[in-house]
Amino acid sequence: MRRDDAENAENATGSGDAENSGNVVSAGKAGDVTSEGAVTANGSGTATFTALTDFTGDALPYAGGNPYADYRKTLLPFSGLADLADRRLGAGIIAANDEFFAERENMLLPGPAVFDPEHFGHKGKIMDGWETRRRRGASADAPHPDAAAHDWALIRLGAPGVIRGIVVDTAHFRGNYPQAVSIEATAHSVSAAPEHLLDPEVEWTELVPRTPVGGHAENAFAIHVDRRFTHLRLRQHPDGGVARLRVHGEVVPDPGWLTELDTFDLVALEHGGAVEDASDRFYSPPEHTIMPGRSQKMDDGWETRRRRDDGNDWIRYRLVEQGVIRAVEIDTAYLKGNAAGWASLSIRDGADGEWITLIPRVPLQPDTIHRFLVNPIPSTHVRIDIFPDGGISRLRLYGSLTKDGAERLTERAEALS
Repeated sequence: MRRDDAENAENATGSGDAENSGNVVSAGKAGDVTSEGAVTANGSGTATFTALTDFTGDALPYAGGNPYADYRKTLLPFSGLADLADRRLGAGIIAANDEFFAERENMLLPGPAVFDPEHFGHKGKIMDGWETRRRRGASADAPHPDAAAHDWALIRLGAPGVIRGIVVDTAHFRGNYPQAVSIEATAHSVSAAPEHLLDPEVEWTELVPRTPVGGHAENAFAIHVDRRFTHLRLRQHPDGGVARLRVHGEVVPDPGWLTELDTFDLVALEHGGAVEDASDRFYSPPEHTIMPGRSQKMDDGWETRRRRDDGNDWIRYRLVEQGVIRAVEIDTAYLKGNAAGWASLSIRDGADGEWITLIPRVPLQPDTIHRFLVNPIPSTHVRIDIFPDGGISRLRLYGSLTKDGAERLTERAEALS
């Protein structure tokens, strides 16, 4: 059940009740939920968002033991998409009006928020998130903050793109989370300074209007705005803390930049490449293989469980657009006793194209970069097969867009602008 802020302040109940705080709610698909968002600013009547959770109210005070035992979360339909706010892609929180208790940068840290009940500093409890001080009213006669009072943070996405889902995670903020949040987005220069984004002339699109959220919960929103964005503005009303912010979507790169580069990694996540499917995600996700930089530890790559049959594991990728691959790197960094034994690479042009072997089955060495020069054949999809199991840390496919690929990429970027 959805409420406005005034109702929520007086009567924080629903699925966020203390007696229900240990429940895990399964939202399933976006179509299963019923809470629709407000109409768009242009009056088109199209909902800009869908609330996938309806957690409101405080969680129980921490009583010891596993701090996540009563954490409220859901199954998200967009969790397989790239996190556009991933620090590894270059995301950052470039400004905030207040971060008295906990730094804004914590919101983009990888992994779940950590809670140490004994961790205090000279300002108070140290939290793994962004936490502002308590707002106050203008006088003793008006001690409560004005209805419009709020704190804000500006987030630069690591890769511009279309946002499909946002998670405002208030893990461990049990009685000090914001009463409500709102989120806006804009398309600007990736290197824009805070003063540029705060200019009154900048056009912001409201993705999530002021909406109640719950403490110690994964508050999730599906976004229905088909536009390319570079920055977000997160507001918390009136104050409080957010542990993590995740912005799931599809990368939409700058086609002019890639065209000028000519040769680049056609499957890199930061350029718009994507994992379409994989045989196994047991130890670590296949999306790691197209992240920037070299792997820094074993679980920073892709590793499968041990096979006990005669099959093999694989990942299927979609390139940023049609291109020709000229050089390939298969990296097994930090995979020493669990690297794949052999690998092969196949390509196809179009979703229904015939698979063509680009690299026949070759042996792989542990903790090693393997480099291959290949025939430049136009393709849109790539599949790596590893034998029999194990893993790789990174896959690099260096090449150039074809004329058709460059034109389609430009058309898509213009359509989303």
